[in-house]
Amino acid sequence: MKIVRFFLLLFLFLTVLKADAIQDIKIEENASLGLNDCIKIALNNSPVIKRYILNMNIASSNVGMAKSAYFPTIGVGVSYDQRMGRRRHAGYDTRTLPGFDASLSQLLWDFGKTMADVRMEKFNKIAAEFDFDEGVLTTIFNVKLKYYGVLAAKSLMEVARLNVQMNERNYQRTQAYYEEGIRSKIDVVNAEANLSDSKISLVQAENTYKNAIVELNNSMYVAYAPEYSIQNTETFNLNNPYVPMSLRNIDNYSKLLELPPDVTNAVYSTSVEKSNVLKDYIFQKYPYTFEKSVSIAKENRPDLKALNATVKAMRQNVLYTKRMYLPELSGGVGYSYSNNRGYYDSGMSVGLSLSSNFNIKQVKHQVDIANSNLLLAKTEVDLLNQNLYFDIQSAYVDMIQLEKQIPLLETKVRQTLENLELADGRYEVGLGDYIQLQDARMNYNNAQSSYVQAIYNYNVARATLEREIALPQVETLTVEDVKDYQKEELKQDKKDQKTLKKLKKNSKKENV
Repeated sequence: MKIVRFFLLLFLFLTVLKADAIQDIKIEENASLGLNDCIKIALNNSPVIKRYILNMNIASSNVGMAKSAYFPTIGVGVSYDQRMGRRRHAGYDTRTLPGFDASLSQLLWDFGKTMADVRMEKFNKIAAEFDFDEGVLTTIFNVKLKYYGVLAAKSLMEVARLNVQMNERNYQRTQAYYEEGIRSKIDVVNAEANLSDSKISLVQAENTYKNAIVELNNSMYVAYAPEYSIQNTETFNLNNPYVPMSLRNIDNYSKLLELPPDVTNAVYSTSVEKSNVLKDYIFQKYPYTFEKSVSIAKENRPDLKALNATVKAMRQNVLYTKRMYLPELSGGVGYSYSNNRGYYDSGMSVGLSLSSNFNIKQVKHQVDIANSNLLLAKTEVDLLNQNLYFDIQSAYVDMIQLEKQIPLLETKVRQTLENLELADGRYEVGLGDYIQLQDARMNYNNAQSSYVQAIYNYNVARATLEREIALPQVETLTVEDVKDYQKEELKQDKKDQKTLKKLKKNSKKENV
């Protein structure tokens, strides 16, 4: 018996664990997540998505309730009538008269009121399903924004880290030159100040990166997330630029003072080109024209479809309200039984009724409200169509501008790198001053930062445009997925209940 109870408790415990695992997806320690992985986690964990699923279930139940008017209504009643009175020559008399009633009534015709109500609830159900699709798109879009934000923050953090390394090397080199009497004290002070500034910038960049991770966790609805890493995307290939810059001969002052073989071609001796934060950048132009994008949006936008379904529901609501003036034809069958002074009285009854019950003024205002709701729904559709056009136009223009800027910024990074190499080489051989070197370094860092920011802005603009036209996504969640999951969950619940009954039955046998 104890063994059966143990397995019974174990079965219930595993069932609870399974239910929790279905609802939420956890992030494993040191996991490497791609964009689609983060989207999947968000779709499974989002309470907003779960709210839309519940709204769909409610809408489906409302359809069933509207259809219930087509089904018969059963009435059953039992009565006990106790009567007390004074009878002549017999004192008080107390009698209990039991009775039983049963009835079955069926709506035969209500001049289309129920039909309009059913159609209205069906359109409301369709609108709820499109609202669900809209919630899925919004969730995916939010994850994309935060994901690209993490990639950008990581890139800028690595730029700041490399800037510290460059300033560290330059400080040690300038200190060596000063001790040999080649450079003045002011160069050392400037190099030290720039090194401190670069360290402060690195701390700020690291804090920005941590905040970006927090925002990504929030978009995935994951609290207390463990340490994990994210992967590059096709349009945001982050190169880990943390390549320790060559500090060779940094402690050998004599070699630091040696001139290169060809002073005219003096370049940065640490191969700065290895520090580019983006590698193998794939620049794929957007495949659709503006007109095509608008056309796709009108076909795909779930919020537009939801509003159109709402308009249809409001039309049916107007019909339903107007038909409240009309009577209802119904039929009924009944049976009654009573016991009066020992005499039994029972009988069947069959009847038809045509009845109407309404308040003229109330129905009149209800019709006015229904017409106003219909006009309001149509206005919302017109407003969304106008906003849709301008929102797509704005997102499209932003994306095209960034498409033009990115190649120019990439060229600027190469140019500022070349300028930094030349300035560093001139400074090393005494042909350039420290201000020129620092300006070249700052221009190079700013160019890299601008390049990373442009890549981020482009990805955001493209994601925004894809969101505006409701472009199908690789990782998504559909109404069919939810229905399939609910069916499988129902089947599993039935299996679990059967297993539980067997365990209880075996436990009773052992007790006997």
